[in-house]
Amino acid sequence: MSASGIATGQVEHMLRQVTPGRYDAYEALLRALATPSSGQVWMLLWHGQAGSPDAQYGNMQVEGFGYAPCVTSAQELSASGWNRSYEVVDGLDVARTLYPDHYGLWLNPHAPGGGVGIPWLDLRRIATGLERQPAGPLRLSEPAIEIPQFYALLAQNAHRTPAVRALRRAWVQPALGAPYLAIGLDVYDTSPPAVDSVRAMMQQSIGAVPDGLPVSTVAMSDEYDPVALWMRASARPFYDREAHGAPVQSPAAGYGYPQAGGRY
Repeated sequence: MSASGIATGQVEHMLRQVTPGRYDAYEALLRALATPSSGQVWMLLWHGQAGSPDAQYGNMQVEGFGYAPCVTSAQELSASGWNRSYEVVDGLDVARTLYPDHYGLWLNPHAPGGGVGIPWLDLRRIATGLERQPAGPLRLSEPAIEIPQFYALLAQNAHRTPAVRALRRAWVQPALGAPYLAIGLDVYDTSPPAVDSVRAMMQQSIGAVPDGLPVSTVAMSDEYDPVALWMRASARPFYDREAHGAPVQSPAAGYGYPQAGGRY
């Protein structure tokens, strides 16, 4: 079987399994698209030819969100009636191209029922590694679990870590997998020494977490992370260096921190 035949089998088989509420089938579709060489799609070009500098993907709006349409095989391309150019590319490459502009991918929009749309947040998961990000849609809320010892120790250690500006928290319930506590890290600097100091802060604090409670960290500077976006909009810091009136500590020159008053 040719490479394109393998792609057709994998992606189209998984696509046929997706129905409302079947998040496991949807995750299987994402894994198929994320597989290099066998997760190919046929991107519909509105302008230009495949490989040309002026080539532009088509676009469509669904409920206010942008998507680039594609089909999943040469047979679906014929069925769609598309009479302009197209290019066959790996789903992984498409994901890396589309998600920074907040565009999703829509598979087989011509099909009965309208096909399946993959939002840009899930394309980001494909681009950066499906296992590194929780499966959506996410249910986000303030944590209800009472662990004051952990929060107090973490705030104490954050105060001793000059890189940390503030800490936030959220309870994250993925569509698949166990819920977990997310700690949002708002930092002044992302240099390697600063990152190491924040990692050490978490390691020093995690012992106060009850056994069996998963804890993850989220960079508040991440413009694409849905948990960070929610925390910025809905969660007040439980530690805020500047709100406590503490001056920003500037380590010795050359350590990697910004000058006093500098912000990222």
